[in-house]
Amino acid sequence: MLASVRSLAEAQVVAACGVPWIDLKEPADGALGAVPLAVVRAVVGQFGATHILSATIGDCWENPAVMPARVAALAATGVAYAKIGLAGQRPTPALLAALALATTGPCGVIAVCFAEAPPTLADLRQLAATGIAGIMLDTARKEGPGLGALLERAQLQGFVRGVAGLGLLCGLAGRLAAAEVPALLGLAPDYLGFRSALCVHAQRVATVEAAQVQALCALFAPAVG
Repeated sequence: MLASVRSLAEAQVVAACGVPWIDLKEPADGALGAVPLAVVRAVVGQFGATHILSATIGDCWENPAVMPARVAALAATGVAYAKIGLAGQRPTPALLAALALATTGPCGVIAVCFAEAPPTLADLRQLAATGIAGIMLDTARKEGPGLGALLERAQLQGFVRGVAGLGLLCGLAGRLAAAEVPALLGLAPDYLGFRSALCVHAQRVATVEAAQVQALCALFAPAVG
């Protein structure tokens, strides 16, 4: 289970509930808005030795040239993974070159593709060839349909198998609800990511609620056990 948080206080909440992967992003700044680097450093300082940590570089998929520098800045904080939102369907040479450059540092790169225009297996192979650590599916339009409404189970299964077959980390996210967790776990991704379902009234820009986090964590217990 991956929980997206926007502050050290929210990171403390999800860590106390037993979430193993803490992801930093600012939901008020887009699909993959970036939190200040000072926040990332604070979370790394407290949880870097005990949790998997990732952070987003901000919404910049229309400008691949800025991606390597943003990843380098995140890597300097000590975070394990940088998440890059991108157009995974028919990736351009400029994007592939930027990804290849971004992967040369100490921080693993996770490419976040969007379910509104999902990548094909050929696209996944091109992305994997850049040296990235993982690929995940998310939703770009956070006020629109969630992942399960955009893609059928067979499509999600194909994505998971495709990414796993390339030896990469595979994640699924995008307004996931608690009721979807058992079926999605059955697809065997490496992780499921959440923000809205963790918050008051399932509003992604609201505050993370411990009770919501605990309820989701309970759904993962059988898979962990």
